[in-house]
Amino acid sequence: MKLLLVIDVGNTNTVLGVYDVGITDNTGDEGLRAQWRVETNGHRTADEYAIILKQLMELEGLKMTEIAWAIASSVVPPTLFGLRKFCQRHLGLELMVVGPGLKTGMPILYENPREVGADRIVNAVAAYETVGAGCIVVDFGTATTWDVVTPKGEYLGGAIAPGVEVSSQALYEHASKLPKVQIARPKNVVGRNTEASMQSGLYYGYCGMVDSMVAEIRAEVGFACECIATGGLAGLMAKQSNSIDSCEPMLTLRGLKILFERNTKMDNK
Repeated sequence: MKLLLVIDVGNTNTVLGVYDVGITDNTGDEGLRAQWRVETNGHRTADEYAIILKQLMELEGLKMTEIAWAIASSVVPPTLFGLRKFCQRHLGLELMVVGPGLKTGMPILYENPREVGADRIVNAVAAYETVGAGCIVVDFGTATTWDVVTPKGEYLGGAIAPGVEVSSQALYEHASKLPKVQIARPKNVVGRNTEASMQSGLYYGYCGMVDSMVAEIRAEVGFACECIATGGLAGLMAKQSNSIDSCEPMLTLRGLKILFERNTKMDNK
């Protein structure tokens, strides 16, 4: 068995996954053997990555020696040094990195294409590959982002706002009498205590913002857009949102697999 290692480095968490490249379906997820989430650390060394991945893979009955290829996207540039060294030293291969020079198959209509985060491009590619039509990707990460793809498969642009967790942390840090709260769906919009009130503002407030932004985007672009949610809180937010059509928690990993396949020829024998 030959495995493809996919790595999505976010500002808060790093998501790793391994695909069996001999198994696929029209979504690209059937071959996903395992996926894990670890804290992002820009100073992590190649040896630390090796220890972490080896242990995680062994828990799933997999071996690191089965990894034949690797691709990563990162919004934290310092992490790439350790990841590249890890792949060279412990896997005996070169890490493919999403960035300038990598073929995406998607025209970028941003004024400066280099400003678009790698994760946003990866999500857009995966979303368009999934629906084959105009779409909006809402990613609930450290930032909440909206990314728009045209019916022709072009990355049009999007919007960025602070993430739900970031907003919650900001309230705790800058309002001395407000506690830390878990992001959850409260029973009532009108809270009867401080914790419930904060949860209501964060949850219902963000759902309202998502719905309003999606409505404004659809009205502005003038073409039909399916709205796909991803990120750690996507499932929770979709329970209340009226604009989210589907949740795809593995969207970024799927996009990395698609981009790898577009940029290389794999021998699966």
